Amino acid sequence: MTDVKTTTPYAALLLRVSMGVMFLAHGALLKLGTFGLAGTMGFFGSLGYPPVLGAVVTFAEIGAGIALIAGVGVRTVSLLAIPILVGATIQHLPAGWMFSGQGGGWEFPAFWTVALLVQAGLGAGAHALDVKRLLGRQATAVAA
Repeated sequence: MTDVKTTTPYAALLLRVSMGVMFLAHGALLKLGTFGLAGTMGFFGSLGYPPVLGAVVTFAEIGAGIALIAGVGVRTVSLLAIPILVGATIQHLPAGWMFSGQGGGWEFPAFWTVALLVQAGLGAGAHALDVKRLLGRQATAVAA
């Protein structure tokens, strides 16, 4: 029988790194690489948002991706990223349920929002970077 105390830190690690890679893909590859910062800002402007919000979201996604992959501030980063995904969910509501449909659907960002809540509850999990230890302060045990 598998011990939950043994598997939970690795489940949190898998979720954390998966979401980190997805944030990097959305921020760096899609927004910067495919659309460019000007294109992303223009898109946000076309939706009625201040164009600068496109830049904020782009760099927030990249920062969240790096932090999640490294395991730094995972609970905080997960909670701070939720408004981005709630905004994406709201933006995709008119397109319907399936993300593969015209204009994308809302099920993917809605699920991602829930996954961020789960990550915030689980914490960093295994193999997280301990910033306090790197700065020479007292090492802390990273809980699941």
